[in-house]
Amino acid sequence: MASELRRYNIDIAALSETRLPDEGSLTERDQGYTFFWKGLPSGSPRIHGVGFAIRNSLLHLLPETPVGINERLMSLRIPLSKGRYLTILSVYAPTLVSDETIKDCFYDVLYKTLQAVPRHDKLMIIGDFNARVGSDYTTWGGVIGKHGVGNVNSNGLRLLTLCSEFDLVITNTLFQQRDQLKTTWMHPRSKHWHLLDYVLVRRSDSTDVTLTRAMRGAECWTDHRLLRSTIVLHIRPPARKKRPVPRLNTKSCKRAEIQLALQTRLAEEFPEEITDPPAAVVDTASLSAEWEKISSCLMK
Repeated sequence: MASELRRYNIDIAALSETRLPDEGSLTERDQGYTFFWKGLPSGSPRIHGVGFAIRNSLLHLLPETPVGINERLMSLRIPLSKGRYLTILSVYAPTLVSDETIKDCFYDVLYKTLQAVPRHDKLMIIGDFNARVGSDYTTWGGVIGKHGVGNVNSNGLRLLTLCSEFDLVITNTLFQQRDQLKTTWMHPRSKHWHLLDYVLVRRSDSTDVTLTRAMRGAECWTDHRLLRSTIVLHIRPPARKKRPVPRLNTKSCKRAEIQLALQTRLAEEFPEEITDPPAAVVDTASLSAEWEKISSCLMK
């Protein structure tokens, strides 16, 4: 696997269905990758598991190693520049025939994990979702592009709903290419190819992704094709809200009693500068002249 990742110049790979016990890591120094995984305890049936494969030359840039949330979800947070971060989630979703309770539990955990991701973080969700999102761009515009594959199923509806709520886009469907370069898994009986593995990003960051495609020549002892997404990060500092500048209510100065009160107050605060007694009514031109006089005094 490390050899194939190196051949296809992969920096970070999300791994699904690893079937490794507990949680750990393994370094392939000759091939240049370190593998991290999260699975069920050793005594449990190991049919799930997720992980990451990270190029060794990138490890010194990571403040912390990937965090295993459960046997189906793992997160990695990478510092970028200008105070920004990239959060990557490795996902292995339940299959279509899994119990609905298991699916509900998985999406509940994924939902809470996405809520916890800082909104200024760039976000990528990668993995085997075991879902078919179809090609109905008219209904799901903004979530899928114009180049989807096949029809949607119940797992796909769950994924599309999640993407819509968190403003995510499925990058596999954004690029016009042959179906052979989009589909990632062949049904063992029908021999039909389907798109089950996805790379999701925030809609605002969709221009960072230059291409997402299946690599048909990769051989990693799996019935899924390697899915590669090429990204060029456009990093801007996080927007910071500024406090609104208080504004003077200049309209109230048109009222005679306000003008009188203002001139009286100014006379009390600056007795040496204002020698004229307050008048009952002050016109706007006179008030402006007094204000310019006081402003020049303050500037001194």
